[in-house]
Amino acid sequence: MLSLKDCTDYCDLTEEEIALIAEHEHLPTHVAATLACGLVQTDEGVVMIDQCLEEMVSAAMRDGQLDKAEHVLHVYAQFRAAHPLAQ
Repeated sequence: MLSLKDCTDYCDLTEEEIALIAEHEHLPTHVAATLACGLVQTDEGVVMIDQCLEEMVSAAMRDGQLDKAEHVLHVYAQFRAAHPLAQ
């Protein structure tokens, strides 16, 4: 059985990125890891992950959750740096 670390090593996403995708999509982390691994392999999937993270930043700011917004923004910046197609 693959661990979450095995999945993150294979799919070029961080555990933080996967955790945020899991939260956004209301999925268990291991299911989100499988989904995200497939998404990050295509241009369209990278754009979808980008939109997901952008929505999370906006929602946190709208709800006044500034600490969460800062955390998601940090993870989002790392994602964009690693996946230029998102820009």
